[in-house]
Amino acid sequence: MSSHNGRKTDPHQIDGRAVVVTGASGGVGRAIVRKLAGRGCKIGLLARGSDALEAARREVEELGGTGLAIATDVSNSEQIEAAAEAVEQAFGPIDVWINDAMVSMYAPFWNISAKEFEHITAVTYLGQVYGTMTALKRMRPRDRGTIVQVGSALAKRSIPLQSAYCGAKHAIAGFTESLRCELIHDKSSVKVTMVDLPGVNTTQFSWTKNRMPHKPRPTGPIFQPEVAADGIIFAAEHPWRKKVIVGFPAWEAIVGEKFVAGALDHYLARAAWDGSQLPQPADPNHADNFWKPLPGDHGSHGPFDSIAKSHSGQLWATEHKKGLWAAVVGIGVGAAVAAVEMRRNHGRAWN
Repeated sequence: MSSHNGRKTDPHQIDGRAVVVTGASGGVGRAIVRKLAGRGCKIGLLARGSDALEAARREVEELGGTGLAIATDVSNSEQIEAAAEAVEQAFGPIDVWINDAMVSMYAPFWNISAKEFEHITAVTYLGQVYGTMTALKRMRPRDRGTIVQVGSALAKRSIPLQSAYCGAKHAIAGFTESLRCELIHDKSSVKVTMVDLPGVNTTQFSWTKNRMPHKPRPTGPIFQPEVAADGIIFAAEHPWRKKVIVGFPAWEAIVGEKFVAGALDHYLARAAWDGSQLPQPADPNHADNFWKPLPGDHGSHGPFDSIAKSHSGQLWATEHKKGLWAAVVGIGVGAAVAAVEMRRNHGRAWN
């Protein structure tokens, strides 16, 4: 615990900290920076689109934080390094780095070109690798700092029509586990944690590249981006946890893959193929952000506000795990004491 104004403060508490968020201009990243701004953070906002980044920076200032917008292609390690330098010049040492940037497309594997597959991998996977390298370059010599990898249930259980994205999320999980072991070996105080998300109502579904006959949608129950942001900030403040899972559907997919993987292949071949598409036909002239950002500001929410969940009971249980375990133990002890007392009274009745 450190001291601030005579009071002890949690060193992992995020209030007022210097934080970098990649993919900050829209979707989950935009929801993250809004919540960070409300807690007085100094935020380096990294994404490709200048219009949306500037809008995000204005929001940060209005909500009580401080923002620095830096147009950055996370698939370019030199751009990430330059952005980190700019953030530290403006705000001082980076305390938390959140890797959230991604790009995807909806298509069977055989309808994806080599260049497209490479691009999804470079942004979604290597973007997190480069962000992590850049953060560690600064955090390891100081022996402090937290890195949060924004993962997905798809890092454990892939679905059809997003082979490149699923592969990238699996890769993120794999390299993060290796890195965590290396940090533990070196007795480093730098922490790295991962957050697995469910389907989220983000701008991805308004601008993603799509080769299917119908408009795309998240698979399974859909959550608002603020729910995902809550889980990510919780992970940043509890970085000793290896993983935080957001939403029961994500937990269900992970557990299902562990115990009934073969059956899931056959189930998802149908259910996730159909479940990834809306009844409405796709617009062949639909503009996407695959190769370059769309102009303007698109915010954080996608087109599913009417059905997206704004609360996750599973995440609440994760956030209150200690209290719940204490309650369970208390109930168990109480029940045991009551049982002993009942047996004692029963014995007296026979004497």
